[in-house]
Amino acid sequence: MIKVFLSLLLLLACLPGISQVLKQPIPDKTLVLTFDDGVASHYSNVAPLLLEYGFGGTFFVCEFPPNFSDSTLYMNWRQIQQLDRMGFEVANHTQNHAPVGKLSEEKILQEINYIEEKCDSLGIKVPVGFAYPGYSMSETVLEVLAKKNYLLARAGGERVYKPLEDHPYLIPSWATEPGNEKKIMEALKQAKDGNIVVLTIHGVPDLEHPWVNTPPEMFKRFLEFLKQHNYNVISLEQLTVYIDFKEARNQLKADLNKRLKN
Repeated sequence: MIKVFLSLLLLLACLPGISQVLKQPIPDKTLVLTFDDGVASHYSNVAPLLLEYGFGGTFFVCEFPPNFSDSTLYMNWRQIQQLDRMGFEVANHTQNHAPVGKLSEEKILQEINYIEEKCDSLGIKVPVGFAYPGYSMSETVLEVLAKKNYLLARAGGERVYKPLEDHPYLIPSWATEPGNEKKIMEALKQAKDGNIVVLTIHGVPDLEHPWVNTPPEMFKRFLEFLKQHNYNVISLEQLTVYIDFKEARNQLKADLNKRLKN
C-alpha cells in the first residue's frame, strides 16, 4: 500500500497544478517539534536533549510583558542566539505574545518587526516561520504575513498537517499538556501517507503556565519513543526539503473558517 501511495505521489509530481507543492515524497514518521514562548527550560532542558537525540526543532520566541513575576523563567536573547548557533530554527511569536487577530495591520507589523530586528542585531537567521499567540488570527494577519513573505505559520487544530490541503499559513498542530500523553502518542501514528504531525510544546517544565506544562519526564518519554521508532524529527523550516511553501501559498486557499481548536 505504501509503495503504491509513493508511486502515486511521484506521478502527481509530474503533473501541473497542486502537485507542484511537493518537491519529493514525504517520509512516513515525519514529525515537527515546535516550542513556544521563549521559556527558559527550552535552553536549559530542551536544546541539550534535542542535540543528544539528533532531533531538529523550531523555537517560536517572544518577550512577555514586564508584569510577569520572574524574568528568569524566560530565555534572554543571548540564549536564543545560542539556539540558532546550535542549528535550531528561531521563529517569530511576536514581541509581546500579542493577540494579533485583534490588532490593526500597523500593530501587527510592529510586533513582528521587533523579533526580526532583534534577530538581525544578533546575527540570527531571519525568521521564515510564524506562530499565532493563543491561536489568535485574522485575514489581516494573513495579509501581513504574505506581504512580509513568511514561508509558513503554525496554528492549533489537533489534526494532522496535509501539505496538499492545508495552506502553509494555517499549519495545524497538537499541543502537549499535563494529562494528554496518550492523545499525543495516538497522534504520532498519523504521520504517514504524506501527512505530517506537528507538536506545539511550551515549557519543559513551564512553571508560570502549569496548564500548558510538559513534565520533563513526559518529554523524555516522547523522545525515547521517537528515537526507538525511527521518526524523522525536524523543524518546520526543514520541511522545505519536501514542500515548496511558496507554491503552496499560490495553490491553496487560506480558509479561516476551517475549524481550528484553541
